[in-house]
Amino acid sequence: MSDVASTLADADTKMKKALEVAKEDFATIRTGRAHPSLFNKIMVDYYGSYTPLSQLASFQVPEARMAIISPFDKGAMASIEKAIRESDLGVNPGNDGVVIRVNFPQLTEERRKEYIKVVRTKTEEAKVSLRNIRRHAKETIEKLEKDGEIGKDDLTRGEKDLEKLTSDHVAKVDDLLKHKEIELLEV
Repeated sequence: MSDVASTLADADTKMKKALEVAKEDFATIRTGRAHPSLFNKIMVDYYGSYTPLSQLASFQVPEARMAIISPFDKGAMASIEKAIRESDLGVNPGNDGVVIRVNFPQLTEERRKEYIKVVRTKTEEAKVSLRNIRRHAKETIEKLEKDGEIGKDDLTRGEKDLEKLTSDHVAKVDDLLKHKEIELLEV
């Protein structure tokens, strides 16, 4: 595999990771439906160390706007409840001593617009990340040409392939944005 091809393969891998991060970020943004991924970023003070909520409990979604959280350790229930209440989900959990119930209120028009702004910001962050990966790969390819390891034709071809790779990933991010906006506007 040539140096240009390995540089492009490396850039592709990094861009795929950036796309995955964007998907994960989008999953934590609430739409009209409850979903276990909404709790992915919540950290709980579990006996003095911050632990992801997903490692402390199991989740069920019996209805579109309700989630039931079953802690593995009932002693952590108060900490879990506090972490959910203080999160940016805007919900007030309640517990019956066995499980924590989280009811998600209907999203208001104003809240939906706020979420769309958040989604657009995250989309722009993903695009910036993709452009940084492209810039780094382009610099690597240009350095190969400057050092005499590849010719002008390889440089041109490599830059063209890199541009196509970047465009494909940017289009995927735009697609994610479009689907999330549709989800958010759905009443």
